[in-house]
Amino acid sequence: MFMTSRRARMAIGVAAVAAMAVAGCSSKSKTSAPASSSPAGSSSPAASASGSASAAWDCGDNGQKITLKIGLFGNFAYKTAGLYDKYQQLCPNITIQEDDIEQSGDYWNKLKTNLAAGSGLDDIQAIEVGFVAQVTANYADKFVDFNTVPNAAQIKSTFYPWKWQMATSTDGKTVGLGTDAGPEAMCFRQDLLKAAGLPNDRNTLAQQWSTWDGFINFGKQYKQKTGKAFIDSVNSIFNAAVYQGNEAYDNAQGKPDVENSDGVKKAWQLAVQAAQAGITAKINQWTKDWNQSFASGTFATISCPAWMLAYITSQAGDAGKGKWDVTSLPGGAANWGGSWLGVPKGGPHEKAAIALATWLTAPAQQLTMWTSQHFWPSSQAAAQDPSVKTATSDYFNNAPIGEIFGNSAANLKMPPIGPYDTDIQTALDTELGNVEQQGKNPQQAWNDALAKIKQVTGS
Repeated sequence: MFMTSRRARMAIGVAAVAAMAVAGCSSKSKTSAPASSSPAGSSSPAASASGSASAAWDCGDNGQKITLKIGLFGNFAYKTAGLYDKYQQLCPNITIQEDDIEQSGDYWNKLKTNLAAGSGLDDIQAIEVGFVAQVTANYADKFVDFNTVPNAAQIKSTFYPWKWQMATSTDGKTVGLGTDAGPEAMCFRQDLLKAAGLPNDRNTLAQQWSTWDGFINFGKQYKQKTGKAFIDSVNSIFNAAVYQGNEAYDNAQGKPDVENSDGVKKAWQLAVQAAQAGITAKINQWTKDWNQSFASGTFATISCPAWMLAYITSQAGDAGKGKWDVTSLPGGAANWGGSWLGVPKGGPHEKAAIALATWLTAPAQQLTMWTSQHFWPSSQAAAQDPSVKTATSDYFNNAPIGEIFGNSAANLKMPPIGPYDTDIQTALDTELGNVEQQGKNPQQAWNDALAKIKQVTGS
């Protein structure tokens, strides 16, 4: 469940996008939750789960001073959130060193090369959602299977089942532990809707936008009243709706099957409908013009995973506080983004690497990442913590963001994923952009997209 075309345009991973807005998030988009994880001994669900009881923690260092290298793309914000310092206090023999590559594509190419060579691997390697299917299909034997580590059943129980399953191969090997997730909602400019004489209350909009058809019809009204765009781009609709079907880009066997996918066909239809209705701003996402539009009011809505809150805050600035709001996503739940931490087999510090990866992704630490960085937990134990469930955002008009994103995360579907999903989505997004911005015939665009997909997948 991911949107990968944005990486091609932005050349940066999901975690990096969120991290770019950390300063704006932490200073302007406050939640009702504390900006730290619950301490050991706390009664919160997150604190009582794996990784928070410091007195009993096995660092895996055998009493020796060692350096653990963690390979990441972009910026996962662990250092910013203070987690490395906390772990080094817990495990004073451990020094943590980041091996960070800004662009997720470059990171993946290096990781593939090193996996094939069996050398050059870090003690821990991040696995991005756009590439996890390739890892489970082709490299599962190269990583520690987290079903075999100590307390595996307890660790597994803390994650959303769909998050654990996405990193699990067909023969049952789980190659990584989830860092974050991207449950989606719909962010909107409540002040612009009000000025247009349209409903702007999030609960009313949740009802009127319960379906994509209702959302698009509302957008037509907004365009008629204001002459302005309602949503940023067709990709905002397609890339959310595609994961609301039983299948997205692959069939139940994990094989590419775009032509028969209910998710793809419905999402394509909706995106074309929005383009032909003229309700989009026709702006490519992750461009300078798109960034500036958050403050200028060029569009009134955007599909919005949890980490997008920080991005909007950083782009709209202080002047946007209270103007933006959040409601549920039309058509039901969906997910955009997320990663895992995997441990390559046979490293010099494998036991210590497993311990660190387990600790960083434990509920208490995921709670810290939510309260300080707005990274939604892939841990259902952390997401059920009262401080997450009751979180609100001053910046987003006091929206109950914990409840909204929590409902989305709890109701996600798990369409099959495959190793070509990134390329498939890029082809579809590109052709939808041609329909939107150049007026290309939708049927011709569809045929051209299928032809590009067949070139990549060979089928």
